[in-house]
Amino acid sequence: MEAGAADGPSGGVEEALSCFSFNQDCTSLAIGTKSGYKLFSLSSVEQLDPVHGSNDIPDVCIVERLFSSSLVVVVSHAKPRQMNVYHFKKGTEICSYSYSSNVLSIRLNRQRLLVCLEESIYIHNIKDMKLLKTILDIPPNPTGLCALSINHSNSYVAYPGSRTTGEIVLYDGHALKTVCTVAAHEGALAAIAFNASGSRLASASEKGTVIRVFSVPDGQKLYEFRRGMKRYVTISSLAFSMDSQLLCASSNTETVHIFKLEHLANSQPEEPSTWTSYMGKMLMAATNYLPTQVSDMMNQDRAFATGRLGFSGHRNICTLSTIQKLPRLLVASSSGHLYIYSLDPQDGGDCVLIKTHSLLGSGTADENKENDLRASLPQSYAATVARPSPSAASTVPGYSEDGGALRGEVIPEHEFATGPVCLDDENEFPPIILCRGDQKGKTKQSW
Repeated sequence: MEAGAADGPSGGVEEALSCFSFNQDCTSLAIGTKSGYKLFSLSSVEQLDPVHGSNDIPDVCIVERLFSSSLVVVVSHAKPRQMNVYHFKKGTEICSYSYSSNVLSIRLNRQRLLVCLEESIYIHNIKDMKLLKTILDIPPNPTGLCALSINHSNSYVAYPGSRTTGEIVLYDGHALKTVCTVAAHEGALAAIAFNASGSRLASASEKGTVIRVFSVPDGQKLYEFRRGMKRYVTISSLAFSMDSQLLCASSNTETVHIFKLEHLANSQPEEPSTWTSYMGKMLMAATNYLPTQVSDMMNQDRAFATGRLGFSGHRNICTLSTIQKLPRLLVASSSGHLYIYSLDPQDGGDCVLIKTHSLLGSGTADENKENDLRASLPQSYAATVARPSPSAASTVPGYSEDGGALRGEVIPEHEFATGPVCLDDENEFPPIILCRGDQKGKTKQSW
């Protein structure tokens, strides 16, 4: 759920943002510009609340926030081989690492920090930034395409296994070993994304006509969706809803597609009771005798819902989130705007644009405005709508989701110099050691 400089040009369209990304649970949006970066809370439809802004690093090309904590990772065009990790509430640099080539993408969860270069991937333990593994000699990956499960109990990693075909390598970020390879598409990959639990993996090729969903960790194909047949497009982002019931896809066209992941039935279907259902069953049976290409096309599901954008050509990313107990489709564009759409989780159809926010005209950041304390894994959209408002208590032991905005002042100043740096206090996640690193075969730390 990130768009950055590595994604390439956008047909000569002038862009206000150099990069932009939603955080892991879609409660926050980070943007990078020529003058610095900004973080916003996504707790309200009507108001876009600034959380933090910094002009200390100009010309930002990557900015990623760890959930709703005060940890933010920044890479600039001026130093594209250097990754900087900050505690933004304290205005303190936690860590800085340099690599052998340009950093193309960063992925985070509560256990791992992934740094993707064109031909290698570095896996760090986020608690102390120790380098755990370097995956070398991967196929050329000029866009830095990779995905990390946000579920830190598995920390699966996915990246292209080929430059010319749609092979996906599934890697275990805990055990630090390859799990399997998935032959996902005939053409090269354009987008990949895990669901929140790390049990599903979605992918799209450079043709952009078919989106597939695979089970994790065995790599079996579960769903196949057709975005369209008339033209090839460039899929710019894929994102599951937090309950894994829906999957959205945005591209360089004016339409965002949302697909519904129906529950897979293990039992035999009931006998058809009408002439129409009988004919439908016969047609599906007939696909077993048709050429593979025709059979696959007949079995592909169409979009459950669509969102119409008022533009095309701008880089964009989409996500599905629950804001104020209601499901929403969010689209951020390199033009400097955030578009929020209503979404009917039962009937789908056309999503209605209900709010457009300018990401560049929000004024001075007010770090006390963020109020995005919501459970990260709702059981379903229906259950989310029905349940009472969430409390301010953290749902993850030892970790405070609101720490970056509401509790960042409790760290005694001397802790930064004498020991591991905690984001908020000694009981919260993650304690990170102040360090300097040079990932050219040797790691250096200074205190």
